[in-house]
Amino acid sequence: MTTIDNEELPAGVGAVGLAHARRPGSGHSSAAGAPAARGGTGLPVALLVVDALAAVGALALVLQSGAADTLRAACGLLPALVLMNSSGGQYRLRLAPSVLDELPGLAGRATIALAFALTFERCLQTVLLPFALPTTIPADARVLILLLLAHLTLDAVGRALVYRAVRSRRRRAPRPTLIAGAGHVGQRIAAALLEHPEYGLKPIGFIDADPIFLPADFPVPVLGGPDVLVREVPRRGIRDVILTGGGADEDRAPQMLRISSDFGCDVWFVPGFPDYGAFEHAGRRTAVGDHLWGFPCLRLGSNPMQRPSWAVKRAFDACSAGLGLLLLAPVLLVCAIAVRIEGGPGVIFRQERIGLDGRPFTVLKFRTLRPVDEHESATRWNISHDHRLGPAGRFLRRTSLDELPQLWNVVRGEMSLVGPRPERPYFVMRFAQAYPRYRERHRVPVGLTGFAQVNGLRGDTSIEDRARFDNYYIDSWSLWQDVKILLRTVLAVLRTDGS
Repeated sequence: MTTIDNEELPAGVGAVGLAHARRPGSGHSSAAGAPAARGGTGLPVALLVVDALAAVGALALVLQSGAADTLRAACGLLPALVLMNSSGGQYRLRLAPSVLDELPGLAGRATIALAFALTFERCLQTVLLPFALPTTIPADARVLILLLLAHLTLDAVGRALVYRAVRSRRRRAPRPTLIAGAGHVGQRIAAALLEHPEYGLKPIGFIDADPIFLPADFPVPVLGGPDVLVREVPRRGIRDVILTGGGADEDRAPQMLRISSDFGCDVWFVPGFPDYGAFEHAGRRTAVGDHLWGFPCLRLGSNPMQRPSWAVKRAFDACSAGLGLLLLAPVLLVCAIAVRIEGGPGVIFRQERIGLDGRPFTVLKFRTLRPVDEHESATRWNISHDHRLGPAGRFLRRTSLDELPQLWNVVRGEMSLVGPRPERPYFVMRFAQAYPRYRERHRVPVGLTGFAQVNGLRGDTSIEDRARFDNYYIDSWSLWQDVKILLRTVLAVLRTDGS
């Protein structure tokens, strides 16, 4: 039996049997065969335009003021309204959109946005520009109620027209769809899509390695197991993938989700139980995102790098790392001098690490210990307790100051401030053999700090736990999550004993 034989690997990695380890999906770039745009792009834009026109129309009808005053009032109302609706999911793609389902949420968020606009205008008048601007939104309860009713009426009519156009377009041009799982639920989903073209999803085939219960004359064929997904998605122009329970290889569902998202597909999940009642537990009902002919259905998250907010993350990384190099220049100089005095020439230590999509890059660190040879540098797991470490090197490692040169890696785009920690090729190969989902960490750029690190998973800790934390970070990524991790990093560094 093949084992991982490095004696200095963390507990839980040494002597790991690989006889039953499955080979994870090979990394591939989302650029290969990916559609130019996701299928739901047009709908959010149309709904945003409807919300804006409804707000401006309501202000003009109720306030009956001049065009300039109406636009000024809209400038205070629209940003808050769009932000509230966006955070509440009012612009997301739905299989069965309904204005009546959305109306309570629209009403509540419009009320908050109007209150914010009114407060902002009063603060602007009394604090920043006293007596400079006239009032545009009167603080009269009857006027505010009329304004809300007018906005909701116009918004509901506009959204109803948009949804009617969406259903018409879906019937005319259904999107090619794969169903992962040819079991009982998968077959019923396929039959519902064939009978109800208003969903706009045309089932092209099943992805199932062992379709036991599929009738021979079923109109939707089986294309193969999960391994054919990489070939069939670009070949057939697939735009949607529906993951179902009870038929597909559920252990490979994360892999299928990643591949589908990388190709720009919208991914939907239908659990292995067909009834809403199965969501009930202990007398409570869990909220579901959507339904497909009565089947509970949830749209799964896309690859974070395909979202517009990822550009904000990259811009923040580059600006923060560049500014950090400038502000920390005195600290970098002191560290370099300490390393030079203690260990001689060669202040910067360069080492090959694995980054985005499994591509190697050279990471920069302050040298805290001179390795015996290249083999030790590539395969030695941990040197925090090495007797060759001097006082300066031990201090740099304990405080993580040795990693400050990696800010240059961030500026170059090889790393991010927050992401999975990069590892050396030798250990990536070993860990990927032992843990099927380890390679999925490389879906996004590696980082200076990460979700695993701030939860104490540094040094000699479980690699399986690290991979799970890293993949959770990727699957649930948001800008605010990055902010939280950066704020927690300072405390985590103070608690650590070096790695």
